[in-house]
Amino acid sequence: MPMFKRVLIANRGEIAVRIAQTLREMGIAPIAVFSEADRRSPHVRVAEFAYPIGPAPAAESYLCIEKILKVAREAKADAIHPGYGFLSENPTFADAVSDAGIVFIGPPADAMRKMGSKTAARTAMIAAGVPTVPGSEGALRSDEEALNIAKRFGFPVMLKASAGGGGKGMRLVHQEKDLLPGLRSARSEAKNAFGDDTVYLEKAILNPKHIEIQIFSGPDGETVWLGERECSMQRRHQKVIEETPSPVVDETLRQRMGEVACRAAKAVDYRGAGTIEFLLDGDGSFYFLEMNTRLQVEHPVTELCCGTDLVRAQVNVAAGLPMPWEQHEIVRRGHAIEARLYAENPRKKFMPSPGMIEELVLPSGPGIRVDTGVASGVEVSRYYDPMIAKISVWAETREAARVKLHRALADTAVNGIVTNASFLRQLLDDPSFISGNYHTGSIAEMMTTANYEISPDLVDVAILAKAILTYQMNTGSAQEKAARGGVRTGRSWRATPWRWGGG
Repeated sequence: MPMFKRVLIANRGEIAVRIAQTLREMGIAPIAVFSEADRRSPHVRVAEFAYPIGPAPAAESYLCIEKILKVAREAKADAIHPGYGFLSENPTFADAVSDAGIVFIGPPADAMRKMGSKTAARTAMIAAGVPTVPGSEGALRSDEEALNIAKRFGFPVMLKASAGGGGKGMRLVHQEKDLLPGLRSARSEAKNAFGDDTVYLEKAILNPKHIEIQIFSGPDGETVWLGERECSMQRRHQKVIEETPSPVVDETLRQRMGEVACRAAKAVDYRGAGTIEFLLDGDGSFYFLEMNTRLQVEHPVTELCCGTDLVRAQVNVAAGLPMPWEQHEIVRRGHAIEARLYAENPRKKFMPSPGMIEELVLPSGPGIRVDTGVASGVEVSRYYDPMIAKISVWAETREAARVKLHRALADTAVNGIVTNASFLRQLLDDPSFISGNYHTGSIAEMMTTANYEISPDLVDVAILAKAILTYQMNTGSAQEKAARGGVRTGRSWRATPWRWGGG
């Protein structure tokens, strides 16, 4: 089968930029789509061709299957890469792409259906012998059934939306009296978020580690695993910092989890890149959580430690080429950590802070990778996820990687909007992170201490210092400017005495 000539990227932001970069390296023309809000976004500029697909709301643009397919036909696309989010795990979209005679760069739609429903996935994993958290056999059919199951396993229990994701439709219930109100609340939230109020129940694993295994399956069903990612540093069930390898997983446990992850993928005839997520208990027991049938946000850390390009592998396998690796060829080296830089205000309960980026300075240097979909003069839109960039680092040791990421965040400047950069640096400095002894509830515990309230005085001093420096650098002769320790290059300020970290 010949390699593709044109691939449409059915996405936006940093993941669209990242996919386009690999496509260009492969000699494939990337085709971008954009909403009215994204007309000036970097993912449009890096593409060979770009097509408008409607108004800013995702339901009228990036989630509109017919508009995506119309552009694909008009642009003569050979294939479509969905990225992550939006339509990436939508089996109806995958089927529609195939029906249009276009290759879908992702798993079969049937595998998506099996793993897209958490209750169906749980049933499939039990049949495949994959360990699962004790709980209901499937969806809860009544309040009485929920009470009986909860009493059988004992409190606390976790209620979860079958079609859920991102923490929506989840409720931790500690006592029997709170079960039915929690069930009603979970069902209501699930209905509003996913159009499906199906909820199931599991025994709660308190303060677990969240460990995921990156798998990749070839056309013949052969599956390999590319190490684990530690994703326990979460806020409201959303990952904030990810790293590989996990500081608590030894080689024996790593091997067991990798083999189980491959077994889970084979159980649904998977193809391409995917992630099996597990909860790791303090006694070393681990349980299937869910499968993400797409490329993960945090895939850069795996690429840094394995020396791989997962997007390239996805494209090659979708084009009919054989599996890119055998298991013995997967060699992991060093340590990688990724932090998600968001337009959000930690001092205002992490409320999104969309707006125009007046100036963006991102870090660089050996072992630093930045994935971004914005730039100076680009607006962080209120219609989409407020991610500014993923900043990933690699080093020989975990401590060296931690220090490097801390420095990279300090070298990051975002003027015009508020970000979580200072908060991320605080997390990296926390004793629990330094030791590696953290869990999914660690950020909530950290936030209860006074140390995580950013001082308004410090913020005011930083803003004042920036204003003084900017005034000084815009006045006087070139010699005077140089003597003050700063040089203006393009739109980015580089000043030796002080640097604003954007938090």
